[in-house]
Amino acid sequence: MGTVENVLNSGRLHLLSLLDTLGTVRAVAETLHLSASTVSQQLAVLETETRCRLIERTGRRVRLTPAGLVLARRGREILDLMAEAEAELRALNDEPIGTVRLGVFQSAIFTLAVPAATRLATTHPHLHVELVEMEPHESGPALRSGEADVIVTTTDYAGLSWGADLEVMSLGTDPVVLVLPRGHPLASRTAVNLAACKEETWACDRPQSYMADLTVRLCRESGFEPRVACRFSNYLMLLRHVETSGSIALLPALAVTPDHAVVTRELSPPVHRNVAVVVRRGTTQRAAVNAVIAALREHPEIPALAEPRDDARQP
Repeated sequence: MGTVENVLNSGRLHLLSLLDTLGTVRAVAETLHLSASTVSQQLAVLETETRCRLIERTGRRVRLTPAGLVLARRGREILDLMAEAEAELRALNDEPIGTVRLGVFQSAIFTLAVPAATRLATTHPHLHVELVEMEPHESGPALRSGEADVIVTTTDYAGLSWGADLEVMSLGTDPVVLVLPRGHPLASRTAVNLAACKEETWACDRPQSYMADLTVRLCRESGFEPRVACRFSNYLMLLRHVETSGSIALLPALAVTPDHAVVTRELSPPVHRNVAVVVRRGTTQRAAVNAVIAALREHPEIPALAEPRDDARQP
């Protein structure tokens, strides 16, 4: 029994599973705010405890051995089961308790996540929701590594494999709209074909982000390369650039609030993205995670989250 207890040290299992996900000791150290030497020492202890070689060096890099891969992936299952057991022991009266880390893309933070967290603070005072801004290319890996317990993302992001280890629950669909400064000539149209925008100047998200890639792809499909004037990871700054500099942008409708001096027009043909709440399969047994999922899915009506039109296409 003593040997098993050492092998299943949760902290060291977490380090190994993170190494499997992130790929380098340095990345694991930065994620956990530890030194690389501390991470290496703990992994060496885990090898001693398991009596298995878990890591091998290839030049300056490391990779997991077959034994390391098995333990890392089983380790994630063990950590989830331990979290469920702890939650059950602390909440025998079924009251959600503890901290749930919720990763949310930027445009859903104040429209969806903050209202849900506010409601939960009233209905479940012993539950703490920690909100973390995560765009679709960030939230999937964070969910799998355990950095996030629940994420709100778009299932249209091709960079994440939607395997059997993830449980996906739809929240609705969000139209992608063309954002224009007030008085722009294209604002007179009810819908805009992007081919009419080939001479425009564009405000975009960061390179290789979901919206930046989508903007480039849709513009190329319309026969032109967008001329980019600025790139901001903050949608408020991006909208401000449209307001003041005459640029245009493609954004999810959730990102555009009435307090900006812009107008939006749907695309022709319309485009939408599917929005969902995603968890690791099995973690829905935790009362706290279940409460967060329920609060996200039972949101008051949000105009931007609606069923797509029959002729709408997904990104």
